[in-house]
Amino acid sequence: MLYVSHRERGANQSGASDFEKVPSLTQAQPTPPTSPISFDPLRAANALARLASNIDTRPPAWLARSVSSAWLHSPPPACTRSPRTASPAPRGTTDAPPSALPNPSAPTPPDHPRILCRRRRRRRHVLPDMDSAAVRGLLAASLDADADNRRRAELQLKQVEEHAGFMDCLFQILQAEQDASVRLSTVIYIKNRVNRSWYQSDQFANEILIPEDEKARIRNVLVPVLASSEGPVRQQLVPVLQRILQCDFPGQWPRFIDFTMELLNTNSPSSVHAGLQCLLALCRAFRYKSTDNHDRQHFDSIVETSFPRLMAICGELVNQESDEAGEMLHLALKSYKHATWLELSPYLRQQHVNIAWCTVFLQTVAKAAPPNAMQGDQFDREKHHWWKAKKWAYFNLNRLFIRHGNPATPGKGDEAAQFAKDFTTNIAPEILKHYLQEIEKWVAKTSWLSRPCLSYTLVFLDESVRPKEMWTHLKAHLTNLVTHFVFPVLCLTEDDVGQFEEEPEEYLHRKLNYFEEASAPDVAATNFLVNLTKNRRKETFEILKFVNAVVNEYEQSPDDKKNHIAKEGALRMIGTLAPVILSKKSPIADQVEYFLVRYVFPDFTSVQGYLRARACDTIEKFEQLNFQEQNNLLTIYRHILDCMADPALPVRVTAALALQPLIRHDVIRTSMQQSIPTIMQQLLKLANEADIDALANVMEDFVEVFATELTPFAVALCEQLRDTYLRIVRELLEKENRAGDDGELYADYDDKSITALGVLQTIGTLILTLESTPDVLLHIEAVLMPVVKITLENKLYDLYNEVFEIIDSCTFAAKGISANMWQAFELIHTTFKSGAEYYLEDMLPALDNFVQYGVPQLVRKPEYVQALYSMVADMFTESVQGGVERICACKLAEAMMLSLRGHIDSCVEGFIVMAMNVLATREVRIKSYKIHLMEMVINSIHYNPMLALQVLENKGWTNRFFSLWFGSMTSFSRVHDKKLCIVAISALLSVNHEQVPASVSVGWPRLLQGITELFRTLPNAMRNRDEALRDDFQLESTYDYGEDDEWDEDEANWNGEEETVEEEAAEAKDESKAYLDFLNDEAQKFSRGVDDVSDDELGEDSVLLESPLDKIEPYQLFRGTLMSESLTHGISPSIPVANGRSCSEMQQEQPQFYNNLADHLSAEEQNMIQTIMVKADEIAAQVAQQEQLLAQQQGQAQPGTAPPS
Repeated sequence: MLYVSHRERGANQSGASDFEKVPSLTQAQPTPPTSPISFDPLRAANALARLASNIDTRPPAWLARSVSSAWLHSPPPACTRSPRTASPAPRGTTDAPPSALPNPSAPTPPDHPRILCRRRRRRRHVLPDMDSAAVRGLLAASLDADADNRRRAELQLKQVEEHAGFMDCLFQILQAEQDASVRLSTVIYIKNRVNRSWYQSDQFANEILIPEDEKARIRNVLVPVLASSEGPVRQQLVPVLQRILQCDFPGQWPRFIDFTMELLNTNSPSSVHAGLQCLLALCRAFRYKSTDNHDRQHFDSIVETSFPRLMAICGELVNQESDEAGEMLHLALKSYKHATWLELSPYLRQQHVNIAWCTVFLQTVAKAAPPNAMQGDQFDREKHHWWKAKKWAYFNLNRLFIRHGNPATPGKGDEAAQFAKDFTTNIAPEILKHYLQEIEKWVAKTSWLSRPCLSYTLVFLDESVRPKEMWTHLKAHLTNLVTHFVFPVLCLTEDDVGQFEEEPEEYLHRKLNYFEEASAPDVAATNFLVNLTKNRRKETFEILKFVNAVVNEYEQSPDDKKNHIAKEGALRMIGTLAPVILSKKSPIADQVEYFLVRYVFPDFTSVQGYLRARACDTIEKFEQLNFQEQNNLLTIYRHILDCMADPALPVRVTAALALQPLIRHDVIRTSMQQSIPTIMQQLLKLANEADIDALANVMEDFVEVFATELTPFAVALCEQLRDTYLRIVRELLEKENRAGDDGELYADYDDKSITALGVLQTIGTLILTLESTPDVLLHIEAVLMPVVKITLENKLYDLYNEVFEIIDSCTFAAKGISANMWQAFELIHTTFKSGAEYYLEDMLPALDNFVQYGVPQLVRKPEYVQALYSMVADMFTESVQGGVERICACKLAEAMMLSLRGHIDSCVEGFIVMAMNVLATREVRIKSYKIHLMEMVINSIHYNPMLALQVLENKGWTNRFFSLWFGSMTSFSRVHDKKLCIVAISALLSVNHEQVPASVSVGWPRLLQGITELFRTLPNAMRNRDEALRDDFQLESTYDYGEDDEWDEDEANWNGEEETVEEEAAEAKDESKAYLDFLNDEAQKFSRGVDDVSDDELGEDSVLLESPLDKIEPYQLFRGTLMSESLTHGISPSIPVANGRSCSEMQQEQPQFYNNLADHLSAEEQNMIQTIMVKADEIAAQVAQQEQLLAQQQGQAQPGTAPPS
């Protein structure tokens, strides 16, 4: 037997374990082959010796001391102390830390040139002399209480670490060192160095990698060092192992699994413990590999080799009591979790193997926690390894059922489908039976369950609702489960009540941040109720009967006997069911208003703050209720306003959240119009008291709905929003500075980021409501500059998008660029150049506004034009390979060429070169990317056709581009694309024939053919655009969110028999399958390391920015071109044009050229030309008529003007 400590020996010889009373799985399970294990120190020592057999224990050459002590700040050779006996520098010393590098001020020996300063040259070179004692001294100094000493030591370590052999030195120190603090410092340095420098990554792009020969030595020594280490040192080595495995296994480290199995097969608890950590690290590295991946097939063979031994170890550990045994079992069960995360290997799918593992899991579930695991409060207990082992036992059973054992969501292939069928038939009911036994003990208070165990129990019950095989087992227990298990879990605990009163902000975060608390038992209970009532409608009535019984008992009890906790839980339960109760054709929806009036309204004035908060929350949950009595709505409104002034913070917040959906009712919206400024003040005050992101959503809605009423207070409101944002950001920055390397305070950081984001969204909505008030908008721009500045200067990437949207909103609403906004432009440019080039997509709308509305300033300030050009150019460097980023650069270049015609000649050649360097040298497979590259050149033709043709001709790209352009004409499918091509071809047709390059003049007739095709398809493209825009606007109003919850037409169905097999199968096709399919797809991407890029279709929604092209009417433009260039070929009469020449004159100047163009047109194309001309005349007539009507209206509006006679 493998005994982790002596004190268990007697206890485990006393008889059979408790779990042997459960025959279903254990008796059917053949005992896995395993040999008796007894502790043999000699065998363990020999195993460790074998592990270390390949390790070169000789010190590296650079450790040989060959220079005088005067050159190094370390003892001379005769006095050198070994690392084992070296004493650490005393804490608080002010002496400089020892140096492992030469002293720059000391004389340099003639045979050893001085090492160059690191700032002058960054290259790898072998350090002439460095010893482990000096490095050990630096590590000790890095722990010094004196901050200056620490910094000096850390700086020197940073310099030394890039030299070959430094990691060898660290491992020697780690093995020999006796001082625990130095050992910990050493292993942390090893972890950080491996994390940064084992392979090249974008996060640590400037780090010098560890040499391959040194990596090989690290791989050889790592497992023995881990096996011989204990406690914190071993915990720090596990991430090192994990990192190396992810990169090097199996290719560079094929023997790792052999080392692991040797450790697992020893009888030393410490060695087995190390082996379990090695196996867990290996399973972690493969958890996202699917069966389609070659590495996964290799991993399946590893599972087949190692898991029989792992199961035998688990079988022994589960019957022990020590903390060490609990920790080892925890690691073993977690290994199973990662090994089966996506796929179940063929070995683990075997029936007898699966039964054996399920037996181990159920033994762990049923095991009474040892006394050591029951000490402290619930948080202390949950950290104990025995409760972690139980957690993963529950998790593995659930995962087997949900991922692999549910017939509704089987894996790929017939074997997976058969496994799911067998699991649901034979094993899942057994799991449910044992879960119910644990619930019974919990209800009887003879057993305690941790929150994860409660959550996983409820998740399994939830998943048992849909499959008919499981529902038959669950149904008989449902009433007792809801009454004695689900309901108590939903109710507030003593800790909740205490937190409500003493830590109200923490209470709110836990109760409102649903997704962050998705693993909490009360959330799991809520999900179970929702799923139960959606899929088994008859059970809705049973639950409502129970709720009615609770609220009636509360109503009838004397005040001193009322169970406030039960009432709060009952209201939470019915609020959870609100979507089902109010869904279409619900037979009980008309009773809800009476329930609210009788049982909820009184709680608005309850003496218990949590009941007042629950009353507000219940009103919010039933937001879709259509009240029959308007006075009830007004009563609710008054109560909500009173609660917004409640002394308890949770009550005020839930009241604000309840007020938000009530504005859909006309009577409440009208009542709020007079008091909305006061309400907004209350909301802002609340936002400063509690960083709840939902409050920002409330304010954003109110700003949008009550824009007119809030306009007089817009500046003051914006100032308050700014101050709130600045406070949150400053707190973010302070906490970020205090956070350690391990990501401390990250959850709070994330909460505040979300809240800050909500404030920015409210500001953006407020700005959009002020488009008609330019003076107010100008003032608000000045108010918001600190917001822009603090966000961009501190690189708050999560908030970039909203800040760029605010700049976009300000510049778009003003239709001009103020001095403040030009400051914002400079900040954007600085941000872009500081490594934020991948945020160009978020910056683009604002940049487009700067180009469109800032033309006067851009013309006067060429440095701004150069800044824009450099942003485009940066996206076409080799370091940027993404098509999305370059598409954004193409759009920015287009905006510049469309808005700054005649002012950026110096940029045009660069734009053409950027695009053609891609188009002319490689095949561009992504359609949208290819179109935007071509349009970059097409825009240059529209900008200045002669300049563009000259650049193309000089580079030898003319034929290449025109062939690509006209060969892809059908790909220009959007209205924007077609209009751009039309204006560019019209510009080319305006060029004098003699100036057309000879290389393309022979293909010039294709210009007319191309433009006729564009006009032929333009009407259909315009219809598609209008339909797409109309669909976008109608989507929200036509989509019915309650359709999935619709009740059956026949209410009697919910009181009669259960669903048929066909209905059951249909119900089983739920969101779980879609989610699992999504996980499969994501795992495939993760294993390949890249995201698939589809050959996307360009839709009209990809042109979201206004463009000068929108103002161009293509029919009249082309007609004008034809009339001026005499291409009508007898269609048009001689008409004077702008330059004073007539058609007949132009025909006389270049008759043969233009006749040749027209002669290449087919009869159909000539008819198309005629159609274009007619359409242009019709549009011209319509424009003239509208202008005349407008002139008449303006004349009538002027006072004292006589009406036309």
